[in-house]
Amino acid sequence: MKKFSASILVGALLLASGAIAQTAGPVGLWKTIDDASGKPKALVRISEANGELSGKIEKLFRAANEEQNPVCVKCEGAKKDQPLIGMTILEGLRPDGLDYSGGKILDPDNGKVYKSKAALTDNGKKLNLRGYIGVPLLGRTQTWTREE
Repeated sequence: MKKFSASILVGALLLASGAIAQTAGPVGLWKTIDDASGKPKALVRISEANGELSGKIEKLFRAANEEQNPVCVKCEGAKKDQPLIGMTILEGLRPDGLDYSGGKILDPDNGKVYKSKAALTDNGKKLNLRGYIGVPLLGRTQTWTREE
């Protein structure tokens, strides 16, 4: 009976630790919300490589009368006139205590690149992503919601 109870306990702990590990970091699929309308704007997949996070647009939520595969007309350099779907818009975020900092984020609407930092909230279900110029005080925060 003790072996059976110990097996259940170990199994429950493994399941719980797996669930915590999945939501502990920002790696995964996130829904971005438009600041003005409050409606979903895109799905961005955040991945990790060499200790840095990056985010790539996987899907855009567009009205039927809008271009379904728009390009970044206001971007500069290599991203100029490239499709938004598949574009990396978040780069270089690194762990900084419980948060993430040192990154850059592209706003495809205006083509500008901002410094960025991020913090998980709501048990990993939300990501507060701040884009700023110079110091974090001079910027704005978007809250992304976890899709998976």
